[in-house]
Amino acid sequence: MALELSLRPTIVILLSAALAIGGCDRQSGAPGQANESLPASNAAASADKGTLDRSHKGEAAPAIPFTDPSGKQVTLADFAGKPVLLNLWATWCAPCVHEMPTLDALAVAKGDALQVITISQDLKGAEIVTPFFDKAKFKKLQPYLDPDIAWSMTLGANLPMTILYGKDGKEIWRVAGDMDWMGAKAAALVAEAQ
Repeated sequence: MALELSLRPTIVILLSAALAIGGCDRQSGAPGQANESLPASNAAASADKGTLDRSHKGEAAPAIPFTDPSGKQVTLADFAGKPVLLNLWATWCAPCVHEMPTLDALAVAKGDALQVITISQDLKGAEIVTPFFDKAKFKKLQPYLDPDIAWSMTLGANLPMTILYGKDGKEIWRVAGDMDWMGAKAAALVAEAQ
């Protein structure tokens, strides 16, 4: 037991290093049949670099716990009954930080019709995320935390990754990479949850 506890920090560091080496916003090669590339228009060329993946459509949301802004452990099941747009991000990931204001604007625009949940994958958790949120002054986004990076490791996610779940808790699609969440492409994708 003592050996397991002493190895935990080492394992977390190694897993974090693997995630970092995997690349923040690393784009994969040519998309497979279930994936759809989202080419950017001239107006949004710097924002829509994401790759749409529908290969997990219909899968139930994983029961991976994360910490809500009050410090309570929650899962996506706690948000059942309305669509959820889940975003995995980190303060060290430039594309993640770049898309956060548009995620906040989307959360404001959708109000109670869509729950936008941004789960930080920062190992230092609130120590780093709280000052980031204080400085950003988001209107609707809240600082959810996953300092054990369980979400990224379970999903094999490169950051940022955004997943839309329907009211039934089933995945509709996921986007790997950053996107302008207030743009026309994002609006069409988010409308699929209605």
